[in-house]
Amino acid sequence: MPKLAPLDEKITLDQLALNPYPIYQRLRQESPVLRVKATGRTFLTKAADTQYVKGAPELFSSDDPNTPMQRAFWAQTLMRKDGAEHRRERMAMAGSFKPQVVENDWVPRYQQIAEEYVSRLPRGQVVDLFPALAGPYSARGLAVLLGMEEASDEQMQRWSQALIDGAGNFAWADEPFARSDKANEEVHSLLDSLHSKYQAAPDNTAFSLMINADEPIELKQIYANIKIAIGGGINEPRDAINTVVYGLLTNPDQLEEVKRCNDWSKAFEEGIRWVAPIQVSSRVVKEDAEIRGCLIPKGDTVMTIQASANRDEEVYENAEAYDVYRAKCRHQAFGNGPHMCQGNRVARHAVGEIMLPLLFDRFPNLSIPDDSKVLWRGFGFRGPVQIPVLLH
Repeated sequence: MPKLAPLDEKITLDQLALNPYPIYQRLRQESPVLRVKATGRTFLTKAADTQYVKGAPELFSSDDPNTPMQRAFWAQTLMRKDGAEHRRERMAMAGSFKPQVVENDWVPRYQQIAEEYVSRLPRGQVVDLFPALAGPYSARGLAVLLGMEEASDEQMQRWSQALIDGAGNFAWADEPFARSDKANEEVHSLLDSLHSKYQAAPDNTAFSLMINADEPIELKQIYANIKIAIGGGINEPRDAINTVVYGLLTNPDQLEEVKRCNDWSKAFEEGIRWVAPIQVSSRVVKEDAEIRGCLIPKGDTVMTIQASANRDEEVYENAEAYDVYRAKCRHQAFGNGPHMCQGNRVARHAVGEIMLPLLFDRFPNLSIPDDSKVLWRGFGFRGPVQIPVLLH
């Protein structure tokens, strides 16, 4: 009879937010299946286990009733659904992510936005890339794709952070929910005002496709799934831009080779392997399960740590290093299974093919003048929250 996984009472949420990687490295060696009291979850830190769980929704459900997400988003989003219900809601906006729509509609717009936003950077000065470029660029592109161009970059970023903070408010404190409530109200108000626009002139934006569908999902769910896209769709490209810029600038030999060979897409893929923008995901166990000899009882919640899976020594050599030219760069940054990130194709274009080559072309001597000023944060989402660069 398998026993419960060991219980850790020492790992803290603060440690995980500041620098989780030494912890994950230790757990992969010592306790790859571990109950972590601070999170109320069983951590899975090996690549094979995280991939298995994500690919077995019949046993590991996304419908986790113990998270604050439903409270934060005023609805159960497609992120917390399985099977036919999940597929129906996912497919409602799938048309916006078709390859030809991405190529014909979104790539030209992202190129235009990138040109505009890079051109306004002040040459010869030190700026924090997070608020100066990566955040606004990611917000504007997402606003275009979702059909919310009337929202400002500031609004999109504020809504995103408020919704994420609400969804991660496991202490059920009042203040984060007050901010997510305000974000919900403002998003709903904007979407309410856009119905007539898209009924009169439908297009390929996610909101337009959903409200004009022959058999639309209910309006509450349309709004909820627009909000889940806002919650995650800014952070991922934003953090990827900042992470890859840091990786390249701190490995100048690799940067020169990337420039010489135009290997920006490889640089992007290695960046999101090295520091996965979405670090963890939760799944509820529907029946007693066993992983690596440990019992995971029905009703428990496992946390797949894709941040750790992406550095698993069984998959990667020298996994802790940023190395564009490593032999293998398979990764789980976009997940796998039914919930694989729907926007992965857009992110690959927006960051790997548009922003990175443009930024380094305009500022060929871009540098980080003081590495100690670069600050990394995040347990659920992770990237540099401050990255001052000299624009040359």
